[in-house]
Amino acid sequence: MKSDVLKIGPARAPHRSLLAALGLSKEDIRRPFIGIINSHNELVPGHIHLDSIAYAVKQGVAMAGGIPLEFPVIGVCDGLAMNHTGMHYSLPSRELIADSIEVMAIAHALDALVFIPNCDKIVPGMLMAAARLDLPCVFVSGGPMLPGSFPTPDGPKVVDLNSVFEAVGAHASGRLSDEDLELLEETACPGCGSCAGMFTANSMNCLTEALGMALPGNGTIPAVSAARIRLARNAGRAVMELQRLGITSRKIMTEKAFENALSLDMALGCSTNTVLHLTAIAVEAGVEFDLNTVEKVSGRVPQLVKLSPAGEHRLVDLDRAGGIPALMAELLRGELIHRDALTVSGLTMGEQLSSLAPRISRMNRGNVIRSLENPYSPQGGIAVLRGNLAPDGAVVKQGAVSPEMLRHQGPARVFSSEEEATAAIMSRAFKPGDVIVVRYEGPKGGPGMREMLTPTAAISGMGMDDKVALLTDGRFSGATRGASIGHISPEAYEGGPIALIQDGDIVEIDIPGRRLDVRVTDEEMSRRRAAWQRPEPKIKTGYLARYIQMVSSADRGATVKGSRRNGGYSE
Repeated sequence: MKSDVLKIGPARAPHRSLLAALGLSKEDIRRPFIGIINSHNELVPGHIHLDSIAYAVKQGVAMAGGIPLEFPVIGVCDGLAMNHTGMHYSLPSRELIADSIEVMAIAHALDALVFIPNCDKIVPGMLMAAARLDLPCVFVSGGPMLPGSFPTPDGPKVVDLNSVFEAVGAHASGRLSDEDLELLEETACPGCGSCAGMFTANSMNCLTEALGMALPGNGTIPAVSAARIRLARNAGRAVMELQRLGITSRKIMTEKAFENALSLDMALGCSTNTVLHLTAIAVEAGVEFDLNTVEKVSGRVPQLVKLSPAGEHRLVDLDRAGGIPALMAELLRGELIHRDALTVSGLTMGEQLSSLAPRISRMNRGNVIRSLENPYSPQGGIAVLRGNLAPDGAVVKQGAVSPEMLRHQGPARVFSSEEEATAAIMSRAFKPGDVIVVRYEGPKGGPGMREMLTPTAAISGMGMDDKVALLTDGRFSGATRGASIGHISPEAYEGGPIALIQDGDIVEIDIPGRRLDVRVTDEEMSRRRAAWQRPEPKIKTGYLARYIQMVSSADRGATVKGSRRNGGYSE
């Protein structure tokens, strides 16, 4: 056991003394030490209940003969951090989470790990750590929040957090009263869990199943269900079996596992943030993965599910339809996933789905999970665009774009920050057909690639998401819908073409053709480039000042120097 370095021999008497101070007996010290990494806090609704998940995990570990040792990590609530300085810290927190877990796991020579995340950056940060450390690892999330119920004269309406963000735009345009806005904010989020739609947190928790790093049900069992507690207890037992067999995270997170995750991503219509995160996790796992990989899988995997914000269903509906196993089984029927990829259950993906087949067959899929013969779209939910405005790529959740906006051209309305763009949108200082450009919000320029949910939700709430496009070198919440194109690379702060675009330039969007261009001659762009000057950093002290110096472009996952690349560390 790795923990033997703390336990064996006379020279380790001081170490054993400290372990005894924890209340561990001599028998306890001889057992495997299992780190329980708990992101519980009292700031984030998705995490406030994770103490009960951790308790169940520790029971499972103890029942299987291990010694569970819990420690915390930070977690940012993107909803609370949205549209102010706090959002600068959300994506960069991913790296802090991975680094802090590395510190604790190696400093204390832990034998295996159970990760308990729930919300946006916590899941990928933990997956990055798991890949980096290459220990036996199992994930069990806190589960999705139930949707809310908003009373209307026509009966109750199903709502979630995104409904409130969009209501802000509806209120600003006079389409929603003060009283209805107040009632909606009180009913949209009824309790603990990750927000109820196919937003980034739930996207990543579902993809963790497809990666093979979580047991079936991890992505969809509601936070308040007793089944979630049973899942947590089983996760504790599962990690002990992995430790016994010597199955580590990189034996599971292989190239085939990442392709399985991407196939599920496309079939589900997940958040565009998954592209950033899968890229960063693959770097740590030493797996080749880039935007070309994303586009290849998107071209062959149809979209079979549309959850909020792209559709009317929520995670609870997907769970009742059989959850991720039911969707993976449909993809397996079309040979769209690798059946021989290993999972934390100790079974291959094919064996795991076969074992679940009797239960899956009893589920009523309804219209929640469509068949391969009747997809929402023959292509995946995310598309990669390139062109003279995005030479290194951009991403869009094409499954949430209205048909009218799949091909669009219009004049640019250019803003150099989210605040400027939001103020213009809320005052309706734009016209149908405009292409709103929000730049200097990339990994370095933001810094931290802030999510643009406030402006995109305001546009949707005004009923303009089928008339206006929004482009940014920042990123979007999974709750965003409409022609919202993000991750434009190179970013403005690095002198990318988005830094050179001007008001009135005609932007051409062709999502089916995978193009994003600005109608400006090469000569004019060269003239503008010669006159361009990099702006001063928005933040010059603290963690973000260091982050600006270390972070890569969005098309490379916004990873930082020192990330694992193909088994080694690079500068």
